[in-house]
Amino acid sequence: MGKQEDYVLRALEERDVRFVRLWFTDVLGFLKSVAVAPAELEGAFSEGIGFDGSAIEGFARVTEADMLARPDPATFQILPWRGEGPATARMFCDITMPDGSPSYADPRFVLKRALDRAAEKGFTFYTHPEIEFYLFKGVPESGAEPVPVDRSGYFDHTAQSGSDFRREAITMLEAMGISVEFSHHEGGPGQQEIDLRYADALSTADNIMTFRTVVREVALSQGIWASFMPKPFTEHPGSGMHTHLSLFEGDRNAFFEAGAEYQLSKVGRHFIAGILHHAAEISCVTNQWVNSYKRLIGGGEAPSYICWGHNNRSAMVRVPMYKPNKGQATRIELRTIDAACNPYLAFAVILAAGMSGLEQELELPRDAEDNVWELSPRERKALGLEQLPKSLYDAIRIAEESDLLAETLGEHVYEFFLRNKRAEWEEYRCQVSAFERDRMLPVV
Repeated sequence: MGKQEDYVLRALEERDVRFVRLWFTDVLGFLKSVAVAPAELEGAFSEGIGFDGSAIEGFARVTEADMLARPDPATFQILPWRGEGPATARMFCDITMPDGSPSYADPRFVLKRALDRAAEKGFTFYTHPEIEFYLFKGVPESGAEPVPVDRSGYFDHTAQSGSDFRREAITMLEAMGISVEFSHHEGGPGQQEIDLRYADALSTADNIMTFRTVVREVALSQGIWASFMPKPFTEHPGSGMHTHLSLFEGDRNAFFEAGAEYQLSKVGRHFIAGILHHAAEISCVTNQWVNSYKRLIGGGEAPSYICWGHNNRSAMVRVPMYKPNKGQATRIELRTIDAACNPYLAFAVILAAGMSGLEQELELPRDAEDNVWELSPRERKALGLEQLPKSLYDAIRIAEESDLLAETLGEHVYEFFLRNKRAEWEEYRCQVSAFERDRMLPVV
């Protein structure tokens, strides 16, 4: 048993931990949890905890159901919302088959595999998400429009609900070792944004799963409801997860080149070109829900077209303004991704797309200097701007032809994911909406 495992076992005694929650994520990005007693943890480290994989969304067929959850001691943290008395801790798990081989259905393994491929080229992938979400008064009732906790707007100072909520949520996140860089009220009523500090992509994906849990726990403790739904309102902005990306070679930022345009290196330019080239086919993963496309076509700073720009917030990929003497901070910002995605799969396909551009030395097209939303269709066509998928159906159709997705996700996850998305689209397609009733019942 290694040093990290020994540290965890000592911490269990010193902190009076009575329960350890083992966390992992299903293919759709929903958190799963099993609680074990501290006495069982040494065995869990060496042998794993067995469970029925066929009962987890996308994990296994009934004939190959036996799986093991192996806790990662590096992710050990005390859960701060459990209050006084005996503590509860959590660890993320890697999922394996009974023979110890990785489960190809484990989203964490999908990301690890993509990170290993980048590491073979000498690169480490770092990400920094800006996570948006809405706070509502109580649990929204079925069929009813949710009621935001306030009517404030972008950067507004809110006297109660929002600021109190953010303070408590950030305190909990910091207690779990998750550093927060900024927080503020966003543009929609009740809409919040909390930005996590830069970390390697695997740590960030774990942090996002923890973040979503902490935010919901804090909201419930205050009698309100938190939602990461991409577009809960027709008339208000959607919630995205603008994510800053960079590659490092050791301690050197591979995206920085002094004197280059925007201080962006060839590596950075090829990486952006790869993301743009594969933008349509990875949308099914970065924007995986029917509702995701209501955000992308609804404006409100959500990108609709495949383009990049320098400090251009209408572009899909933005190169933020360079800060003198801060070459390590050179990065790109991907603005399509929403906070309701599976972060493990999303980071894996984004990295694969960027690395594809790097390996093929794809040329970066001309940057979009204008506000893309305000251009006419003819002007967009003249600039060669292609639109992102307009619906989940379009995204699925493109993803079905994607070799990059099939290779990055692996056959099992790729096939299950698309099968699940097709079912979601068919179910949505059959629904009769309030829009149809409001339009037609009075006149037809």
